[in-house]
Amino acid sequence: MKQVAVIGPGDAGDRECGVAREVGRLLAERGCVVLTGGLGGVMEAASRGARGAGGVVVAVLPGEDSAEANEHASVVVATGMGEARNAVVVNSADAVVAVGRGYGTLSEIGLALRAGKMVVGIRAWEVEGVVGARDAGEAVGLVLG
Repeated sequence: MKQVAVIGPGDAGDRECGVAREVGRLLAERGCVVLTGGLGGVMEAASRGARGAGGVVVAVLPGEDSAEANEHASVVVATGMGEARNAVVVNSADAVVAVGRGYGTLSEIGLALRAGKMVVGIRAWEVEGVVGARDAGEAVGLVLG
């Protein structure tokens, strides 16, 4: 079973959250486990989409309290690692879909690329090695290619 991380800012707007929700749904429909940072914004939206489609969502939290996870998580990993948990998220994934921009997202992109993971971005940071996608369907097609 393929594990795909969906990353993006916790304070993302409606547009990014809509795209993330669709990415989560499409991944779950194709049998993937969705990994997120477990909090709000893009993370919550991707989790909502995946769970709504009957998928498994793993929330990798920065803090020690599993109650901080968004309500759509199937499995919660409370790392107590702060932002260093970004390495756990991307290293646990077979591929990464980045939606939107945030500095935490940028750090995850860098860690994923350094680890040799495929990173697909939708309205994300334009970084060498990130494959751009127009929408959720294209992004999921690329990572599952």
